[in-house]
Amino acid sequence: MAAILVGALTGCAPGADGELQAQVDAVFADYASADGPGCSMAVIRDGRPIHAAGYGTANLDHGIPNGPETIYRIASVSKQFTAGAVALLALRGEVDLDAPVRRYIPEFPDYADSPTVRHLIHHTSGVRDYLVLFTLAGNRSEDFITNQDILDAIHRQRELNFPPGSEYLYSNSGYVLLAEIVAKVSGQSLREFARAEFFDPLGMPRTHFHDDHNEVVADRATGYSPTDDGFRINMTTLDVVGDGGIYTSVEEWPAWDRNLTEGTVGGPEWVALMHERGVLTSGDTIPYAFGLSHGEHRGLATVRHSGSWVGYRTGMSRYPDAGYSFVALCNRSRIDPMALIASTAEIYLEDAMDPPEDVAEGEEEMQAADEDAPEALPDHDIPNRARYAGSFYSPELDATYRIVEDGAAGLMLHVGRRDPVALVAESERQLTTEDGPTLRFSELVGGRHEALIVDAGRVRNLRFARTEG
Repeated sequence: MAAILVGALTGCAPGADGELQAQVDAVFADYASADGPGCSMAVIRDGRPIHAAGYGTANLDHGIPNGPETIYRIASVSKQFTAGAVALLALRGEVDLDAPVRRYIPEFPDYADSPTVRHLIHHTSGVRDYLVLFTLAGNRSEDFITNQDILDAIHRQRELNFPPGSEYLYSNSGYVLLAEIVAKVSGQSLREFARAEFFDPLGMPRTHFHDDHNEVVADRATGYSPTDDGFRINMTTLDVVGDGGIYTSVEEWPAWDRNLTEGTVGGPEWVALMHERGVLTSGDTIPYAFGLSHGEHRGLATVRHSGSWVGYRTGMSRYPDAGYSFVALCNRSRIDPMALIASTAEIYLEDAMDPPEDVAEGEEEMQAADEDAPEALPDHDIPNRARYAGSFYSPELDATYRIVEDGAAGLMLHVGRRDPVALVAESERQLTTEDGPTLRFSELVGGRHEALIVDAGRVRNLRFARTEG
């Protein structure tokens, strides 16, 4: 374990300081071994770091420990930087948040009810998530996909998940489109714009949008996923930025955290806009603002975001009324950084928090009963398999689903480069996989189903038509 304590900034007596550090170390103890990847974390008070530490290993090949200076890919925690760039342009009058997306991206589909820039920011646009689209098309997280591939996929869609503004549904596509808007309006890539407008003025020299996966990054933590006998490297070849792609360290994070309060870049109007929540057409206000989400923790207001991509798990949470912020960046896929942050916050803010909620009477018994209850299993024995078998094509996905009868294995779904998976029956004319999409089939025509619709969380109503079989 590598750890550093910025003791001179705490204002606490050395004994109390050491006690706090020991408590934080206990929170991260499961990830402190030199034999495995872990995390770097920082505690920030009034925009200044008071504690920063590293746990576990950044690079298992060479035994390099994690530390405050270690650089991580922070996944969706990056969204606040993209939204911050759009907010700057909006305050300068260069972007109209309530203008349709097509004003800035003419290639975007001409939907009858057009999403606006503001809809993209608050995840209320209805635009289908490109990561789910590419997974449904048979791609894997390690496959090379270009920025143009993703924009082409977004532009192929002919249907939204829902009317813009009517719902909140997280969509990475929206933030890829925001990055494109920044580039078209400013004449700079998102990386160049963020460097000039945020990172250089704030003194964050190593923080950047990583738009070239082959670029060397000093002090970078490798991403890992656990296996039965250790760890495997889990990195990405994705060069797309906007929805993710920021590389940074907990050492440089306080400068950004401070700007979210002080507005050194952007001023108080920018700070206010960054924290402005989305409003649905129903009039309901949602927690999500500009790449930041409002919440609460034991009675204290929070502003936070988490990130998850390949072998990285990240999170940040600000407690604005208390003047504290916490950040945890991890290079192991099976870590919950938000839980680690919450436990760390309780160490520093316990006296300002409401008491922990007690388990309701009878709840423990109910939980135990639930654990013992048998699970309802979908049916692998699908009758009339020939009705489903065949090939189905989606022009929006530009992919073919092949449903094949495979003896005792039943019906198998073949798509793209992914391994075939078994289909199971959920209900009449509705099949699914163990952990994948739901396939809803049309009425029978001539003894077989001629079309299907796929639903998969952040993608709804994706239509396929039979091509053969």
